[in-house]
Amino acid sequence: MLLRKLFRTAWKYKAQFISMIIMVAIGVGIFFGFNMEWYSLEKDTGAFLTETNYADYRLINEQGFSEDDIARIKDIDGVTAATRVLNVNVDVKDQNKSLALFVPEEYTVSTMHVVSGKGYDKSSEGFWLSDKYAAANGVYIGDTLTVTYRNIAISGEVIGLIKSGEFMVCVADGNQLMPNFNTFGFVYASPEKIKNALGGVIFYPQINVLTELTKTQMEQAAQTALGKTTLILGKDEHTSYAAAQSEIEEGKTMVSVLPVLFLLIGILTMITTMHRVTANEKTQIGTLKALGFKNGRILRHYTAYGLFIGIVGAVLGIALGFGIGALIVNPNMMQGTYFDMPYWGLSAPWWTWLLLVGIIAFLTLISFLSVKKMLKGTAADALRPYTPKKVKPLVIEKTKVWNKMSFATKWNMRDVFRHKTRSIMTLVGVIGCMLLLVGGLGMHDTMSGFLGTLDKTIMNYETRINFAENVTNEQAIEFADKYDGDYMASSSVQLSGEPITLEIYNIKHDTVRFINKDNKPVPVNSDGAYISLRVADRGYAVGDTLTFSPYGSEKSFSVKVAGVLRSYTTENIVLTSDYADEMEIPYTVTTAFVNAEHSEIESAEFISGTQSKTSVMESYNSFTSVLNTMVLLFVLAAVILGVVVLYNLGVMSYVERYRELATLKVVGFKNKHIGRILISQNIWLTVLGIIIGLPCGVGVLGLLLTLLGSEYELKIMLGALTYCVSILVTFGVSLVVGLFVARKNKKINMVEALKGAE
Repeated sequence: MLLRKLFRTAWKYKAQFISMIIMVAIGVGIFFGFNMEWYSLEKDTGAFLTETNYADYRLINEQGFSEDDIARIKDIDGVTAATRVLNVNVDVKDQNKSLALFVPEEYTVSTMHVVSGKGYDKSSEGFWLSDKYAAANGVYIGDTLTVTYRNIAISGEVIGLIKSGEFMVCVADGNQLMPNFNTFGFVYASPEKIKNALGGVIFYPQINVLTELTKTQMEQAAQTALGKTTLILGKDEHTSYAAAQSEIEEGKTMVSVLPVLFLLIGILTMITTMHRVTANEKTQIGTLKALGFKNGRILRHYTAYGLFIGIVGAVLGIALGFGIGALIVNPNMMQGTYFDMPYWGLSAPWWTWLLLVGIIAFLTLISFLSVKKMLKGTAADALRPYTPKKVKPLVIEKTKVWNKMSFATKWNMRDVFRHKTRSIMTLVGVIGCMLLLVGGLGMHDTMSGFLGTLDKTIMNYETRINFAENVTNEQAIEFADKYDGDYMASSSVQLSGEPITLEIYNIKHDTVRFINKDNKPVPVNSDGAYISLRVADRGYAVGDTLTFSPYGSEKSFSVKVAGVLRSYTTENIVLTSDYADEMEIPYTVTTAFVNAEHSEIESAEFISGTQSKTSVMESYNSFTSVLNTMVLLFVLAAVILGVVVLYNLGVMSYVERYRELATLKVVGFKNKHIGRILISQNIWLTVLGIIIGLPCGVGVLGLLLTLLGSEYELKIMLGALTYCVSILVTFGVSLVVGLFVARKNKKINMVEALKGAE
């Protein structure tokens, strides 16, 4: 009998049961999906980097490393393997495309994963090309590839298509946010091939090392071995590993925001709804007791509702979680636009399964506690209908304003304070909806503003020219002047023991601009150093003295902080060339910025490659498409959250006030009038939720940008359209749900509602 009653009751309260299952499924799904995203990424990238012997440290020396240097590094206790490396960007001949040319002297560190073709051969005359670059540009095994380095054309047959942990995130430099294999990829070549092309000598400015030594130990050992301070970058400072760890940390951060929000709302919905369902079943519970059913059996019967909701919601949630995971961790979807790797397996942390069992147990406990309260007393007590607790008169009722209010206003105000839990839950639903809308649309506005500032303000040039290590300052400056361009010298220096980028500019043709924290263009004068916001966060302010030392030199330089700039790329210190000359800071020009097209720039032996502004901006297209997908998911989640929570609470409100609404109909209120009363309360709570939700949404957006975009100095930008869309969507969802609930007034049976037991 109780089994049949279970299904009848579930059908009677189908709206509430469906809403609870949906909220549990969404909460579990987002929780599983986001945990699966970071955990799968951690396992997949870890396996790939281990397979390709990803270097633990990279030693950098602009003057290059000798055979004696590499021998000394190999002799350090704790160093497993080490090799000298040439890693330089080169142009593809007769095409506006570039490749990172990677030449390891020994094939022991930073190896490759062969997708198709031949494996590595240190004496081969062929090329091993990125398979993604090949696919994007129609290059096949057996084709001839020609690149130019130092104005020397190097040709070879493509003998293998590969992936590499070294280029798992394949970007040309810090200006390129996302990979764009249409214009930039990577290629491996043997040392023999490059020696033959360059006349028998290879310049190796880098040593890649495998070791379990800490960075401090490695720095001390390298300084002792080489006899000088050398720039050493740990793997967490290299693009591929740093990007993977950043994505993993971002995934963990998102797990603490979105899933918590949905799980919290789902659990609160469960608590509120099960309490009301059991309250409405009070007479049924009394009847069961009167028929001789023991309390334990009744408890098991009603507790089964929570268990059923938990299991069904969890199963659907797991399916949704795998769907979310597959959407993100997929070579053809979101992460596939960023990471180039062969492994894309899906797995969830073991503790998520334990937590899932805990969630089901907790939902079951909610049902248990809800019905246990109704079993107190005798069967006669239980047979009495549930009556809401009395509330004290509101303070406003003692004022003259109260008497001027309409009946609907008075009735709604009393109802809000009588059913505080339901009212708070409605507010939570509206605020959650606003959080998601403002957060999602705000990220889109912020990124659009960032790209607009980068394109229209900061990058005021057409082509960036990268000079090779053999260039002299006179050659670089003369070449930049030839095209009415400007130039920059970029190098790594030590600031408080940490590496940071020093950029020395000579800007006379307005090709590069600088912005302050308000994204407004500001001049950079020769009155001191200008630091990025992240450097300022270390405790430096305008007027302070900042001391740094170049790597490979024992000299230190002290400069005055003259201003703070917003940097969208590296954490840096900016000087003018005049100020650097005044402070006697040595530098070598590395880059020129010109307003000539790539095809108009003459080749020279001291040019390692070029990069057009167009290719940089195109690299953001894949990122914006990923971002738009995320924004769409945020908006969809907001609408689902609003509809499910508000409809569930609206139906609950209707059921709780069924007798009151019947009374209103008896005394002459029309269905339309009663509907307006119900909708007006929804509107009040929605307006209040919007007022609270807007600043909360901006705060959450700021938190997300801080946690998810810590490597960028992004400024929050929210357009008027975002505010309007967020408010209108939230208000629209609330109004539509209110109208659906209000239509139920036509089904009120006045006689049935009012003949309850006294």
